Amino acid sequence: MTQADTKTFDSYIIKGVGGFYYVKTADGVVECKPRGIFRKRKITPVAGDFVRLEQEGGSFVIAEILPRKNLFIRPPVANLDYLFIVASTVQPVPSTRVIDKLTAIAVNKGVRPVLVLTKTDLQPDGGLGDIYRHAGIPVIAVDHATGAGLEEVKSYLPGHICAVCGNSGVGKSTLLNALLPQLERQTGDISQKLGRGRHTTREVELLEAFGGLLADTPGFASLDTSRALHIPKEELQHAFPEFEPYFGQCKFTGCAHISEKGCAVLQALQEGEIEPSRYESYAALYQEAKDVKEWEL
Repeated sequence: MTQADTKTFDSYIIKGVGGFYYVKTADGVVECKPRGIFRKRKITPVAGDFVRLEQEGGSFVIAEILPRKNLFIRPPVANLDYLFIVASTVQPVPSTRVIDKLTAIAVNKGVRPVLVLTKTDLQPDGGLGDIYRHAGIPVIAVDHATGAGLEEVKSYLPGHICAVCGNSGVGKSTLLNALLPQLERQTGDISQKLGRGRHTTREVELLEAFGGLLADTPGFASLDTSRALHIPKEELQHAFPEFEPYFGQCKFTGCAHISEKGCAVLQALQEGEIEPSRYESYAALYQEAKDVKEWEL
């Protein structure tokens, strides 16, 4: 398993509630507000931001947001390393189109997707896992009855910021509870300060887990895959890692890999090197991107 460079976590935003932000520092959790300059620049701090604090008038303020690796708007979280995409083998039936859009968004943002399959004890995955292993995307089958797969999920956490997404009913909450069964007890003091239970649950909270940070995103079944996360058609090919070996081999420069003669990607598809469902998702997403006008974004 190849993982992103690990990091140490110094002064990062755990959560934001009602204009206040809660920053974990070496001395504990600090409540603060951002300086007004952020509002003027239309920059909103989010969970996962690494920040520099300064004292001002006897209280702390966020003076600087350090450069972000990536930023998601819904859910609002920054600097993700891994995204666990949870899909069940049955009820609800998995959609490769949905999974492929989520993996594409993740890769486009510099996040490494990991597919987590649940309910395999009720129904085998029918080859779903093989599709994504062939595409170079890690796949973990989790059985909550036996605990199988949980250690593999945990292995991605040390030194990384991770998040979990998945449609309703796939077992996302069950996975979070299995990873952090003592969640309420461990975060009780912080959660009381952060106002858990007194505010909307549409806030992201970062939780310390196995040497890393896990984004708890209550209220969000999935990433917002609307045009707010639009991938330009020219960049879409890079969001499908299995296409990369064929870049530069197409007959025509700027090949869209749709219907062009001499396309190396289409040739690889015909030869079974690229999964048909993955290519179909690429073609559908390309058409969507092609139809979006700049003024609509």
